[in-house]
Amino acid sequence: MTAPAPATRIVAVDEIAAPVASQMRNAYVDFSKMTCSVIAITAEHRGRRLTGFGYTSNGRYAQSGLLRERFIPRLLAAPPGAFADESGDGLDPRTVRGVLMQNEKPGGHGERSVAVGGLEMAVWDLAAKIAGEPGHRFIARRYGRAVPPDRVTVYAAGGYYEPTTSFAELRAEIRRFVDLGYPLVKMKIGGAPLDVDLARIAAAVDEARPDAAVAVDANGRLTVEEAIACGRALGAAGVHWFEEPVDPLDYGGLAEVASAVTVPLATGENLFSAQDARNLVRFGGLDPATATLQMDPVLSYGVVEYREMLDAAAAAGWAATRFVPHGGHHLALACAAAFGLGGAEVYPTKFQPFGVATPTMRIDGGSMPLPDVPGLGLELRPDLDTVLRRLTP
Repeated sequence: MTAPAPATRIVAVDEIAAPVASQMRNAYVDFSKMTCSVIAITAEHRGRRLTGFGYTSNGRYAQSGLLRERFIPRLLAAPPGAFADESGDGLDPRTVRGVLMQNEKPGGHGERSVAVGGLEMAVWDLAAKIAGEPGHRFIARRYGRAVPPDRVTVYAAGGYYEPTTSFAELRAEIRRFVDLGYPLVKMKIGGAPLDVDLARIAAAVDEARPDAAVAVDANGRLTVEEAIACGRALGAAGVHWFEEPVDPLDYGGLAEVASAVTVPLATGENLFSAQDARNLVRFGGLDPATATLQMDPVLSYGVVEYREMLDAAAAAGWAATRFVPHGGHHLALACAAAFGLGGAEVYPTKFQPFGVATPTMRIDGGSMPLPDVPGLGLELRPDLDTVLRRLTP
């Protein structure tokens, strides 16, 4: 007997490299030539066409070559029904990674994890639209979790080095975030001498108090010795956390810093696999009661790998609430709700239009609402929808 045709058939996958260029910089890179990949996956489902959208997270360039040469062809070459859910009517995005990673060696996660994560984001968006559910509820249901809340705690990231930024302008940016209702704001350090950064931090903390706290991010720029000196000064400054004090893969160096400073540490955005996460919690010397893990589902193969990271950390005694994903994007926000995480990063003014927060969005009680539409809600932002329309007929 011939098997029935699947109810959903992927008919097209398209990608463009879109600019997120800016003159700002962190301790390691400037963003003057930064791009990201925007992806559209179109499917036919019971006589109608639906499109799921995704995009790669900030801080890594567009993955056009990897997507077009390896991963999109594998997705399109998958046999009929390869991504069908158990009912046969919808899609199960958890099947995608296995197809995309065929004939790939373990390790070497640097850029392919970003390409796969962007594709998987588009599949989750598409599958949730087919199911008629908001993305965070659809992800929770696929993993057998209770209906999640429709709001997520967020913090505002900014405070970059820019060619003309003065202390007054830094204060104005911090004040803007505080006035919008963000309970935590984050700024960059490590790209200036320590005494200059400490003066910048003092200005930001003074501006934020008493309504908000300030976290700082060195983007892995410092040596162990520099990070210890900086961390000790930050403890006295009263910052909320000290992020990526050393190279993200230097677990031994991180452990040295953790044993020498009292300021809470945060790291993980540049770790792209569950095995990396295991190594971090095994060897990084972090305190599960105070440290924050910032792995990003779009940078790390997608939701399936991210769920494995959560499980690996849980086995080592880490609560899900210690996870606050990097990225400021729609999938991180959906995962934060679906998996009961401690919150999510957002960029009210940076990396636009690839964000979930706008420069005027009010945050209520430290949290923001999730889109109440089928999918991840990318089309709700007019400026982002303009980019997405370049990928649809």
